[in-house]
Amino acid sequence: MLDNVLEDRNFAKVMQKSILNLIIYLFEKDKHFGILCKIEHITFEPPLPKEIIEEFRSMTLFFLAGYTFDTAAIVGDNLVFEAGFGADNFGSIVTVPLLSIVQVIVDETPLLINLANYKKEKKALKKADNGGVENSMASFLSNPENSKFIKK
Repeated sequence: MLDNVLEDRNFAKVMQKSILNLIIYLFEKDKHFGILCKIEHITFEPPLPKEIIEEFRSMTLFFLAGYTFDTAAIVGDNLVFEAGFGADNFGSIVTVPLLSIVQVIVDETPLLINLANYKKEKKALKKADNGGVENSMASFLSNPENSKFIKK
């Protein structure tokens, strides 16, 4: 019976909205947070070197603080931020679908646990051109509600 709920599209929508609302709340409060997410759904642009990718577990924790927090934004159904990885601090833009976030954590305490297991139908993905960062920011800025997340 529980599987019927966890795999239901409408339950996934409820969870996605809850994740979105909590992240927006944390942005508004300028509160750093962590996300535990399914690495299989995350994209990195530029792609991370193989030796860095191999270090990730299937469930990976990212802390959004400092520069990473400052670059974080909601773009469509994704949380997008820039982070450095590995000993050389290899920079990459990380795109995390909201539904792949399993926990939102503040001060080592989970504030939200996402149990939704709904599988979206895959759409053909467009390859990002070299202007991906600019296009992403333009998309973010095109929504007037996102102006409150611009740090001045």
